[in-house]
Amino acid sequence: MTLGLSRAVRALAVPAAALACLVVLGGCTSVSPVTPAAPRTAFTDDARPAAGLIRVVPGDRAEDVPADARFEVRVPHGTLERVDVTETQDGGQRPLAGRITPDGHTWRPTAQGRLGLAARYAVDVVARDVSGHRAARHTTFTTYVPEHRFIGYFTPEPNSTVGTGMIVSLGFNRPITDRAAVERAIRVTSDPPAEIAAHWFGPTRLDFRPRTYWKPGTVVSLALRLRDVRGGEGVYGSQDKTVTFTVGRSQISTVDAARHTIEVVRDGRTMATLPITAGGPGNATYNGRMVISEKFDVTRMNGGTVGFGGEYDISDVPHAMRLTASGTFLHGNYWARPGAFGTVNTSHGCIGLRDTQGGSASSPAGWFYDASLVGDVVEVVHSGERTVAPDNGLGGWNMSWEEWRAGSALGG
Repeated sequence: MTLGLSRAVRALAVPAAALACLVVLGGCTSVSPVTPAAPRTAFTDDARPAAGLIRVVPGDRAEDVPADARFEVRVPHGTLERVDVTETQDGGQRPLAGRITPDGHTWRPTAQGRLGLAARYAVDVVARDVSGHRAARHTTFTTYVPEHRFIGYFTPEPNSTVGTGMIVSLGFNRPITDRAAVERAIRVTSDPPAEIAAHWFGPTRLDFRPRTYWKPGTVVSLALRLRDVRGGEGVYGSQDKTVTFTVGRSQISTVDAARHTIEVVRDGRTMATLPITAGGPGNATYNGRMVISEKFDVTRMNGGTVGFGGEYDISDVPHAMRLTASGTFLHGNYWARPGAFGTVNTSHGCIGLRDTQGGSASSPAGWFYDASLVGDVVEVVHSGERTVAPDNGLGGWNMSWEEWRAGSALGG
């Protein structure tokens, strides 16, 4: 499929509405969540969403939650459409069973949905307010880990198929002071073999990447041999597990912020060139190579979560893909004027593709969403912003191989 900048493609979608990202609420870098900026532009957000429509207990990013804590999702002034809860524990993932009450206002876990210790929970909710407007919310929380233990939460998901730019990233629940011992107990290998190295971003994050992008078809194994490994004074690991993931086809997308386009190249062949709108004056999109870390069919983006105050709060952003931890997304946009795509940058930092409210599979945003994998690389060029930091999301490809290896606790 090849899409150009033709009038037909630009007219694929107009008015009318994904899970949020690494986070809970999205924004845009200079036009959405990630890094702030601030000035106003021709960008007009839809203020319909009921900001407090969806309530989740425990709260977003809560830590050390007891296994017997109250866990529920409530929509007092609307109805729940969908609640998906994923539990990550000891390297494995499973859906947490639950039930929506007959009145549609509340979701609670069933008897089989009891919280586990040393686990991470991701909660994705879609609801409708009394006027029928959709709203989404994404939250995460972690349960109690015994004080003398540490665990590592990792990405990507076990048994998943990812893009060639995927970086293996571990986040530890406690600061690691004996980094060499912990790094030595973790092995990332591949078939076919690749040169792979580790890099520490502070005491709680350890990433692994190959010298160059993975080859399509590569099977990557992550072996965690952390049980009883000393991470710090009186703190020892608890995991002993091996998980694998597979690398799919190669897809590299280049966003030219000056030309207002995104060129999608798969396995060396140009699949599409689509019109976009990027970060506007004062809110430019980051330059550099970013990796899709999460995909959501609908999510909420709230300027208040990324330093933009009440400038925007959109409850039903369609086809959203997270590019940075700070809030940069590539997402569907149904509120910008049709002529903006391919001609002007109007966002707070995100990259927008034309879409319809509710999200259309035949829109440019819908096509790109369906064509993309977590782990695909999106590179931004000719923007007025600095290069994205290597620890902002999976941004490690913005470091040279020598710089990357220098971050290993084992001497590179």
